[in-house]
Amino acid sequence: MAAKTLMIQGTSSSAGKSLLTAALCRIFFRRGVRVAPYKSQNMSNNAAVCPDGAEIGRAQAVQAVACGLEPTACMNPILLKPEADAHCQVVVMGRPWRHLGARAYYTHKAELWAIVTEALDQMRHDYELVIIEGAGSPVELNLKTRDIVNMAIASYARSPVLLVGDIDRGGIFPQLLGTLWLLPEEERALVRGLLVNKFRGDATLFEDGVRILEQRGGVPVVGVIPYLHGLAIPEEDAVALEEASHETAMPDEAGARAADGIDIAVIHLPRIANFDDFDPLAAEPGVRLRYVSSPSDLGRPRAIVLPGTKSTSGDLHWLRMTGLAQVIQEQAATGTAVVGICGGYQMLGQTILDPEEIESADEAVLGLGLLPVETTFAAQKTCYEESSDAGQHGGLTT
Repeated sequence: MAAKTLMIQGTSSSAGKSLLTAALCRIFFRRGVRVAPYKSQNMSNNAAVCPDGAEIGRAQAVQAVACGLEPTACMNPILLKPEADAHCQVVVMGRPWRHLGARAYYTHKAELWAIVTEALDQMRHDYELVIIEGAGSPVELNLKTRDIVNMAIASYARSPVLLVGDIDRGGIFPQLLGTLWLLPEEERALVRGLLVNKFRGDATLFEDGVRILEQRGGVPVVGVIPYLHGLAIPEEDAVALEEASHETAMPDEAGARAADGIDIAVIHLPRIANFDDFDPLAAEPGVRLRYVSSPSDLGRPRAIVLPGTKSTSGDLHWLRMTGLAQVIQEQAATGTAVVGICGGYQMLGQTILDPEEIESADEAVLGLGLLPVETTFAAQKTCYEESSDAGQHGGLTT
């Protein structure tokens, strides 16, 4: 018998779908239900590695942990890793599949639909309950005929849907009611409840709001969820870096370190990947972590970190165009610690070679020359799950 399903859809990106899915996974797990997460298509450069080396979105890996499970490719059968504004690497069932532009990607809908539905069927065979997460908004009307992640999946599974709106960004009524009213009648019937997320203050002041939503939408409000601070749960993608309020104050002109902690600057590369690796550092007492994207923001930190990236050569070119490359080299020469992770480490070397044009048309790119290493890109990427003594699950990194 196929497992029951419950789907979490949002009125927009960053409405809180991933966190609420993880929370529901944990709640049902604690009640003894064999529950698992699923998201047919995710777009994120924050990837996690499954025990077999497959890559999935970091959010689904976190949700798997909430269920007491090891992550698997079936939980996120399609992962889109942006490489440019309209181009991405397509990871299918955990393995690199193709590099496609947005228009070309949609021509593969039938093939990809078969893959995501097969993965969902497998999840429903293996578990008692599958919590499904949507993406973005289900009423992007220009893209709706190409949908393989929102109402198309809900309709396929005949899954009840909870629709989440973000009251913190304002406009909760047009968010929720507008989404409901734009849905075709047969899809609107799948929406069984509304969730008002990220509420600040006294929830009793929104009692009239609940009444209005229920009267106008014809759907019950099943929860008003408070804004939760300090969760220390990895973010799904780099949108969080742009929306969150990050520390940007500078050390003084004499180069003294910030009085409120050791100042560490992470370079906010255009295609930054796995930036949540820095969350433990940001949580460390006495550390002041900030993301910078220009020489004027850099100041004189104690350490500069070049993070991972989905486009090493492209982001290295960006470093030179912005002037950050020269400033980083100058500060390294005067004793500032410079740390590179993954693609950032490759940038610190002498040369990046790409003879098969895996990443770009440039067969050779000069690095920053701070390490005596040379990197050669190969067609096959090797991923592994990092071992950990912290618990049952290893580190979810590439």
